[in-house]
Amino acid sequence: MTSNVESQTDVALAAEVLTVKAPAAEPRPLLYLLSRYPAISHTFFLNEIRELRKHGFAVEVASINQSDRPLSSMPAVEIEEAEKTFYIKSTGAGRAAAVAAKTLLLRPMVFARGLKAALCLGRWDASATLYALFYFAEALILGDWMRSRGHRHLHIHFCGPVATVGMLASKAWGFSYSLTVHGPDEFYDVEKFYLRQKVERAKFILCISDYCRSQLMRIAAPEHWDKMRVVRLGVDPDVFLPMLPRPVAEHPLEILCVGRLVPSKGQLILLRACATLHSKGYSLCVRLVGAGPDREHLQACALQMGIQAVFEGAKSHDEIYRLLGRADIFALASFAEGVPVALMEAMAMEVPCVSTSIAGIPELIRDGLDGLLVPASSADALAAALKRLADEPLLRRSLGIEGRKRVHDLYNLTENVSLLASVLSENTLNNN
Repeated sequence: MTSNVESQTDVALAAEVLTVKAPAAEPRPLLYLLSRYPAISHTFFLNEIRELRKHGFAVEVASINQSDRPLSSMPAVEIEEAEKTFYIKSTGAGRAAAVAAKTLLLRPMVFARGLKAALCLGRWDASATLYALFYFAEALILGDWMRSRGHRHLHIHFCGPVATVGMLASKAWGFSYSLTVHGPDEFYDVEKFYLRQKVERAKFILCISDYCRSQLMRIAAPEHWDKMRVVRLGVDPDVFLPMLPRPVAEHPLEILCVGRLVPSKGQLILLRACATLHSKGYSLCVRLVGAGPDREHLQACALQMGIQAVFEGAKSHDEIYRLLGRADIFALASFAEGVPVALMEAMAMEVPCVSTSIAGIPELIRDGLDGLLVPASSADALAAALKRLADEPLLRRSLGIEGRKRVHDLYNLTENVSLLASVLSENTLNNN
């Protein structure tokens, strides 16, 4: 009996020793290349990266441009990110020249491959060639930094100039890259953005919507289709909680719009729709959150129309959350979009949403179930949808409830980043 007890004790002790000595899993290295980080209009970058770190990735970030705000204007979490980010353009012309000279002397084939790729992008056009050479200089800086950090794979968000830099770096230095494609700008001018080349060279591609994937399939040969996966963006429904009870709509009706003040966001259509309601005796206030070149024009139009419009400027996440909490309706009259995170945030907070039936938006909002969709460019249709919501508080409530369910089921940040982590693990296992 004693020997049996001792034997059991020895086994238990051995198991305890093994448990204590088991090495912790090493974080998986992963490099993100972004156009600007942190950015007030792209907080989903920050949320995605922080979630990936919870999944065991040691994510480093290289950003082409400095953040859009000084450190003094950032919350603590963004300051921490900014201080760890490698900023390519901030190295200056002297640094760029030094890296180019070093690469030419020590790795002439890297320099030659990159220069040849840049000149091919120029297509004998002087302006395009000049831009390509600037991208080449940034690609040399990026590749030199990647080599010093031991990275052999690069993941890039967006397919504009940031991906051009990443593709040139890949061709010069010989490492692989992957893309998260949002659209829609690159879908409209495939040649300008070298979209076909970027897709064909990428190791794998993540598309934020089925619509996005369809546009890549449209321009890429079928042999590249299998490397395209739909991995949706998301928001945290435990952060964007509805403020209950939602205020009963009193005059004026609060209509909120969040987006850069640029033509593609359709704010002028929204103002015209609000003017139509105003002319029919409805009291309302439209709040436009965002900065951009159209601000003065939109302010002048609102003044001319005689409607109450408040231009809030760019706002932090916390400030947008508070504005969503007091909004009766969220409206986005966009002409061109990917899948707006701003819509997801509003839906998560049970704010009834009206938007346009374009691109990936109908994958987020099913008309009449999770929100209302209208044809892009139609101020009359948007006015009719807003009038319907103004007249039917029960509809506002039901659309708000179903909108939150939709986000929770399909656009949940935690679950979607879990899928993202799985895809990244499968495809970058042997790169670093």
